[in-house]
Amino acid sequence: MTAGRHETAEAAEAPPPARRWRQWRRRRPFTAGVLVALGGAEMLLTLRAPLGVLLHVGPQGLAAYLVPVVLVLCGVLLIATPQQRVFYALLTLVLGLVSWLTSNLGGFLVGMLLALVGGALAFAWTPAKPPRAARAAPVPQADETPAPAPGPPAQTGPAQAEARVGMPEAAPGDRP
Repeated sequence: MTAGRHETAEAAEAPPPARRWRQWRRRRPFTAGVLVALGGAEMLLTLRAPLGVLLHVGPQGLAAYLVPVVLVLCGVLLIATPQQRVFYALLTLVLGLVSWLTSNLGGFLVGMLLALVGGALAFAWTPAKPPRAARAAPVPQADETPAPAPGPPAQTGPAQAEARVGMPEAAPGDRP
């Protein structure tokens, strides 16, 4: 043993918090979710900006608030439920493009670009593969017969038929 660190069995089993955070984050489209949520939040902030020229009234005003709120929700749900990432990514991409018309040119282009990049990242994300030790070859069951060992290829066709012509057929009791 080294004189450096001595750990108890409990401390050796639990990974440090930074490692747990990294493992949790890698099992989901974290960056994509954050970008989508930031894009929606930025659009909401531009709607509340004190610019009188960018005022929306009526149904378009509702859509101006609805699109960014749904984008923030999609960003949170991308992180919370990575199994549904394709649906949320497609919804994010569509809403990101719709925000150009409804939410002050997509939050002055910044929010729209954040949402589109986040949606593309979420759509492209795939779950991490398990470690190689977990992907080891399956152990054959007791009822399975092992495959025959590779040997010389069996002869088929006329050459094999000619080789058997002069040989008598083996009876069940004969030994080779």
